[in-house]
Amino acid sequence: MASPEPPVSPVRRRWTPATMQRVALVTVEDRMRDALVQAADAGTLQLDEPALDEGAESGEAAQALQRLGGHSASTDATSTARLSAASPDLQGWERDGRTDLLAGEAQLQRYASGAVHRREVAAVAGWCTADEQPGLTTRLGEVGASLVPMPMPRSVDPPTLLGGSSGLRRGFAKLVQTYGTVPYHDIDPSVWAGVVYVVMFGMMFGDVGHGLLLVGGAAVIRLGWIRRLTSLKPMWTFVAAAGLAAAAFGALYGEFFGPTGVVPVLWLAPLDEPLRLLLVALAVGAVLLGLAYTVGAVNRWREGGVKVALYAPSGIAGAIVFVGVGIIVAGFGLGPTALVTAGGVVAAIGVALAVVGLYAEAGGGAQAVLQAAIGGFDLVVRLGSNVVSFARLAAFGMTHAALGWVVWRGVQALWHNGWAGMVAAVLLFVVGNVIAFALEALVAAVQALRLEFYELFSRVFVGEGSAFQPWRIPVDRSEKSAC
Repeated sequence: MASPEPPVSPVRRRWTPATMQRVALVTVEDRMRDALVQAADAGTLQLDEPALDEGAESGEAAQALQRLGGHSASTDATSTARLSAASPDLQGWERDGRTDLLAGEAQLQRYASGAVHRREVAAVAGWCTADEQPGLTTRLGEVGASLVPMPMPRSVDPPTLLGGSSGLRRGFAKLVQTYGTVPYHDIDPSVWAGVVYVVMFGMMFGDVGHGLLLVGGAAVIRLGWIRRLTSLKPMWTFVAAAGLAAAAFGALYGEFFGPTGVVPVLWLAPLDEPLRLLLVALAVGAVLLGLAYTVGAVNRWREGGVKVALYAPSGIAGAIVFVGVGIIVAGFGLGPTALVTAGGVVAAIGVALAVVGLYAEAGGGAQAVLQAAIGGFDLVVRLGSNVVSFARLAAFGMTHAALGWVVWRGVQALWHNGWAGMVAAVLLFVVGNVIAFALEALVAAVQALRLEFYELFSRVFVGEGSAFQPWRIPVDRSEKSAC
């Protein structure tokens, strides 16, 4: 029998998904409904879905709901469902058209149908985060129920919950969740992925004025001044961080709504030193790929042990190839032939390890040899193309600067043509910056997302987990008991 997960240290908790505990909600049979109502109201317990042959769709509430609107217990919208704290009055709800209460009760009966019964005791299994377990245990104790920890099953991975309690970490977690669900045993990449994204965005959208506009937009989202943006409220920290990064790079570039001279050039002007900016972009890409290989190797280790980590193209084998190619590039740049030779040997070792791993994964045989050879060749070729992809950090940074330069030159040309020219210059400055802001913000956001997903996350993740989805339904305490 598997044992419960060991306690997680505070340091490790920052870099891993929320610790899950396998639990069973246990109570006497006639208290099961009260216990499930408490669980739904708390919204911190993910219950196992009952098998279809256990009467999941044949409960009385589900039948009443079907008669009213043709919905089933498994397809009704949770957002419209409600539960009554009092005993259910199915006939009265059906007569009054209370589809919300019937939908909630249908879900409750569906979960109750999957309970295991032993004499007068019933239990339903599920998942709960270790942090929420004490609070839920207390709530269930109020209705005579218990939350019993269970051994962690060996054949089933726990669901994944990212974000933790930090507002910044929760905002960054949305970026990772857009790509997919992180496997439970992998590292939670929310913080570093968010930081990498905003740095790449800032490098392509470097302008102090435009960055501060983004920060202002984040404040509007946070304060809820625009109702249509209410759904973006969890993302306000992410938007603010992107704006600050853009403002920081804008200060380095000397850009404030274009090359207006309001801020001095602290590092380089993108249009004056394009080659230097390009080399820096490639160096940034190399560093980020190294980070991705490191996290990928750790994830492969956590997923399958040392052998999986060693032979995986996204693990140690791929990292060795990356280091070898880096040594070769350094050898060509610095001159020593021995350095180039050493890099070639290191890269060859990495490719050999990856080919062995791909061969074993393919199951052996002639077809596996061909598949492994193609995979090894793709590993080398894709590595070079991935590094070159980061050139877009410089390319779109220069594009943003070029748009600002065109607008500013037009403003300067119009400004000295009397009052009409001044008015036209102001209009051009405002309209030009609005267009540049909207266009370049979208382009930079999409390109940073592409680099994150295709160049970095493709090495960090090789599989997908299941998202933690706790059962959460509002409880209506105004309903009177049917008894």
